[in-house]
Amino acid sequence: MEHPLSIYNTLTRKKEQFVPLHEPHVGMYVCGPTVYGDAHLGHARPAITFDLLFRYLSHLGYKVRYVRNITDVGHLENDADAGEDKIAKKARLEQLEPMEVVQYYLNRYHKSMDALNVLPPSIEPHASGHIIEQIELVKKIINNGFAYESEGSVYFDVEKYNKSHNYGKLSGRNVEDMLNTTRALDGQEEKRNSVDFALWKCAAPEHIMRWPSPWSNGFPGWHCECTAMGKKYLGESFDIHGGGMDLIFPHHECEIAQAVASQGKEAVHYWMHNNMITINGQKMGKSLGNFITLDEFFTGSHASLAQAYSPMTIRFFILMAHYRSTVDFSNEALQASEKGLSRLMEAWSHLDKLKASEVSSVDVKGIRTKCYDAMNDDLNSPIVISHLFDATRSINSVLAGQATLTAADIEELKSVFKLFLFDILGMQDLAVVAAGANTEAFGKAVDLLLTIRKQAKDNKDWATSDKIRNELTALGFEIKDTKDGAEWKLSN
Repeated sequence: MEHPLSIYNTLTRKKEQFVPLHEPHVGMYVCGPTVYGDAHLGHARPAITFDLLFRYLSHLGYKVRYVRNITDVGHLENDADAGEDKIAKKARLEQLEPMEVVQYYLNRYHKSMDALNVLPPSIEPHASGHIIEQIELVKKIINNGFAYESEGSVYFDVEKYNKSHNYGKLSGRNVEDMLNTTRALDGQEEKRNSVDFALWKCAAPEHIMRWPSPWSNGFPGWHCECTAMGKKYLGESFDIHGGGMDLIFPHHECEIAQAVASQGKEAVHYWMHNNMITINGQKMGKSLGNFITLDEFFTGSHASLAQAYSPMTIRFFILMAHYRSTVDFSNEALQASEKGLSRLMEAWSHLDKLKASEVSSVDVKGIRTKCYDAMNDDLNSPIVISHLFDATRSINSVLAGQATLTAADIEELKSVFKLFLFDILGMQDLAVVAAGANTEAFGKAVDLLLTIRKQAKDNKDWATSDKIRNELTALGFEIKDTKDGAEWKLSN
């Protein structure tokens, strides 16, 4: 196979040609959510980023096994192994079973992902369903001399590991600096060094979630799940590991150390990280309390929102920026995305209305190549979108009678829009979504109403004409009268 795609590898800090280990097969692991609350805009970004990668790799002909985990145990309130398990705390506060909390928020997460047109992964393993694999991982790390038991818990010995390997190679951190600057935290008296991280935690008497192990009744450390499940489903070595930039340290740094300590080699070939969503320059997150849930965006129910924003507007907003750049939330930016998406959707609908000419006065043949070049350059979705806007200007010029396109060029534009706007960028035609499976009947029904309206106008029956228009507008349609007849579209 050809290898046209280059991606930025966080580990090497440069763009590299993507060459799978076992082509045409690609193994991709992405960190999923810790399900103790509703998904917010910060959760949407990695989901959409790696959905874009999943779609594009599949389009290139690779057979992708996409694993996205669900963290339902072991993620404590503080990344340095202090505090309560986030899900157990939620369960205690709401007087529910922990898995009741997990299932409720997981259902809502899936509903939001469906709305954003994020394709489901090939496998979605739960941390709580792989306790045995995590215990086996910890045993191997202990046997290889890189972990120690302390009061029923097991910790990774970072200082010892760093003598023969490089702890900090992903994040660029220096262990000596970390040893000198890490402040004391509750429970750290069990550790030899403050930077050591938990592989297994002994459960306190009041802790709800616990499993038997050789060391204690307890639960695995947060970092163990991805190492164990990545190996189980993708093998000792696999192609891509993705996640948000906030996971580089400590989560992904610890994953590298666990893989090397347990199997003698690293597991991941390419590390990919999307940047953060910010509000007024500060990371959006549950712990900071500055997040807006996806459901609040879809309904417009948050005080910071000027209006409701459709799932496709949210998806387009995220793809308008390169995945490695920060995106700062504002109503103005979302409204601009809404208008931009509407322009592209109008251009798509206009393609069926263009009248072919003998010759083309605008060149559209290079757009497909330009879009591929942008995607192959580290998934540069904003450049792809800019090329689609260029095509939109050409379409609008033809519609206005200021330019011409041949039938072949019109078909080429239809093909380019379908491939890049819908199949790869994952946008949805709102008219198609609203119509569901009955798209043809839906469109014909609206066209029939507009035909009746035209007859009413021809008969000067203004009351009937206005009633049809007003009723359609109330249902969410935008009706536009042109010299060639009435056009319609669904409002965003």
